Amino acid sequence: MTVKKCLFPVAGLGTRFLPVTKEIAKEMLPLVNRPIISYGVEEALASGCEDIVMITGRTKRSIENYFDRSFELEDILKRRGKLELYQKMIQISEMAEVLYIRQREPLGLGHAVLCGEPVCKDEFFGVILPDDVFIGKAPVLSQLIKVHERLGGSVVALEKVADKDVSRYGIAAGDEVESGIFRISDMVEKPKLEDAPSRYAIMGRYVLSPEIFTLLHGQQAGTGGEIQLTDAIRELTKSEPVWGVVYHGKRFDCGTQKGWLSANIQLALDDDELREVVMEIVNAQK
Repeated sequence: MTVKKCLFPVAGLGTRFLPVTKEIAKEMLPLVNRPIISYGVEEALASGCEDIVMITGRTKRSIENYFDRSFELEDILKRRGKLELYQKMIQISEMAEVLYIRQREPLGLGHAVLCGEPVCKDEFFGVILPDDVFIGKAPVLSQLIKVHERLGGSVVALEKVADKDVSRYGIAAGDEVESGIFRISDMVEKPKLEDAPSRYAIMGRYVLSPEIFTLLHGQQAGTGGEIQLTDAIRELTKSEPVWGVVYHGKRFDCGTQKGWLSANIQLALDDDELREVVMEIVNAQK
């Protein structure tokens, strides 16, 4: 029942970061010392996944290039004696087996996951939304995989959110069967506060049954005119167990400019050298 494949929907246009994302993938924006996408890939690998499946769009070549070899750069670094950097470049290209599938139309997260069917159709698989960066002792995806291995079924990451944030997320409801583990019975994508079945929001980590593809094929467009993954998982609860796990760790929302900037500052403060830089700037403004 182990999960060996992890799917990354990265075909979004990144309109919140325009104009910088006109030609650069938002997943390649720096988060302290490496791009956002790297955090998610490292999490998947640390959770036991072996194959990384990127669902990309036409402006995402920078992601492909990042995980590929750069022989010219490697040669320059080696000739200049920068062997530590040279080895780091090699390690990036050897992190994982990465497969790229093109999502030709921006039809929503559900459609992006459906694009991964040719690779993931015969087994349970992970899904990581790289905008959500998680830092903690245990990778969040591994926390979900452990529940899947013990209880079977699909698993989603949950976080209890404030009333003002309910309409930003898919919201789940269910019965708590163990501390922090719920048997999901209902899910609503971005509801109004009065229509929300709970305050538990689904965050960007999933372990999904291959049956999700059958449901996505028949899924009608939902909120925003897009094929919503939340709607398909809601249907899945009628035939298979779906668990919600309140994850342990800290989440950084890098999907907005404010969230991305906040994440950079907070993570820089956790670094001994960079903390001094941040504090110098803050103190200079007083």
